[in-house]
Amino acid sequence: MSQLEELQRRHAQIREGGGQARIDQQHAKGKMTARERLAALLDAGTFQELQPFTLDQPADADAIPGDGVVTGFGHIDGRPVCVYAQDFTVYGGSVSLTHARKITQLQDLALRNGIPLIGLLDSGGARIQGGVTSLHGYGEIFHGNVLASGVIPQIAVMMGPCAGGASYSPALMDFIIMVDKTSSMYITGPDVLKSVTGESIDHERLGGARVHAAISGVAHFIAEDEELALHTVRRLLSYLPSNNVENPPLLPPTDDAARTDVALNTLIPNDPNVPYDMHVVLNSVVDRGSFFEVHQTWAQNAIVGFARLDGQPVGIVAQQPMVMAGAIDINAADKIARFVCFCDAFNLPVLTFVDSPGFLPGAAQEHGGIIRHGAKIIYAYVEASVPKISVVTRKGYGGAYIVMGSKSLGADLHLAWPAAEIAVLGPEAAVNVLYRRELAAEADPTALRAALIADYRATHATPYYAAERGILDNVIEPAQTRPTLIAALRFLREQTRHRPAKKHGVMPV
Repeated sequence: MSQLEELQRRHAQIREGGGQARIDQQHAKGKMTARERLAALLDAGTFQELQPFTLDQPADADAIPGDGVVTGFGHIDGRPVCVYAQDFTVYGGSVSLTHARKITQLQDLALRNGIPLIGLLDSGGARIQGGVTSLHGYGEIFHGNVLASGVIPQIAVMMGPCAGGASYSPALMDFIIMVDKTSSMYITGPDVLKSVTGESIDHERLGGARVHAAISGVAHFIAEDEELALHTVRRLLSYLPSNNVENPPLLPPTDDAARTDVALNTLIPNDPNVPYDMHVVLNSVVDRGSFFEVHQTWAQNAIVGFARLDGQPVGIVAQQPMVMAGAIDINAADKIARFVCFCDAFNLPVLTFVDSPGFLPGAAQEHGGIIRHGAKIIYAYVEASVPKISVVTRKGYGGAYIVMGSKSLGADLHLAWPAAEIAVLGPEAAVNVLYRRELAAEADPTALRAALIADYRATHATPYYAAERGILDNVIEPAQTRPTLIAALRFLREQTRHRPAKKHGVMPV
């Protein structure tokens, strides 16, 4: 056999993975193979594989080349990326030391070259036969994830099981995309859980995609199938720079920068207790069709996501009056803080739309540490050095007003709509405190209370009270929000900030 024939034979063996029978099993579950996933994700013909001949046990005649993971680099929309795909047809995608070091080599390449890293995960976990060496390999992957954090975008796509300590690698990455019904993540699986605690639960209810997208908040996106999951990766990357020293990719504007929307002028209900959908505001202000929500089904009282304004990618943070009146709870605090930190790391301006009556009250929130979790939002906004613009659309009360990108936390531009109410307390609560004796002296205080509330709202909670004291930069017509924000971003884009010298701060995690 010639050298060329031997090369072709080995490549054919590599492409077969675990063999046709196991490939058929993968397809029967509605899952693609590792190589099919790479072909669907990357621009056609761009994938260049690394270390395809690797064997964990070279002396084993039955060892399969590649050791259960395909690694390499390619392009997405013409931009270079590093990507690895675990191959469930080979040893169940389990991780040996060799398997792990193929991934860590790719992490190093991505980090040194400033290229996004994408992991397509489908693995049974640490290879039991490897013993502690498999665990050591996982530790090296975790180490690489941490070193890359904030330097290059890291995206994990869960396309099968991920159990035990293996879950911490995707958890250390920036975004997790899970495929509904076929992916799962948990530290302790159903069998072990039942043997230890007696609790009986299946894989889907314990750690399925819907659980992590809506309850735990571990997953940022959920996709109906693998094709949509890979499409989500491509769309997500379209908003992100390749690394922390580049700016996010600008696109030619597809929407009129001067466009206004008079419907916003009448969106806010006259009754402050009647909700409205903040999505209407966001979709009206940003470039049409550009809003891409993150954590859509978790902590829905807060909204975070990416969008474009005049073609420029931005990060959006907002409250949703339709859910819990937009009050901030523990989960919403974590959701907002983490997103602001990510935007700051990758040079995305942060636009904040404020409408919150306060932090969610209750013993459960206090005992769960709402003070500590709320402090994360403050830390994230103050630490962020990217352009920060906030718009108070309606309610901004107490500490919830302060933490949401207020002027005192370093907002470059702090705006409000005419319907905004900014105060220590809402008018009803404020009147009850300030005029307690006067109200108690009335046989029927209803009329007096109503008059006092109206007066407080008109004199103290009005946005002009804050504007007169320089705490608001302007009160704007809602219809003019889009052109106002675009003009501000054009001005703020190249700003620099000076921070005190230190190794790093200590976020109240």
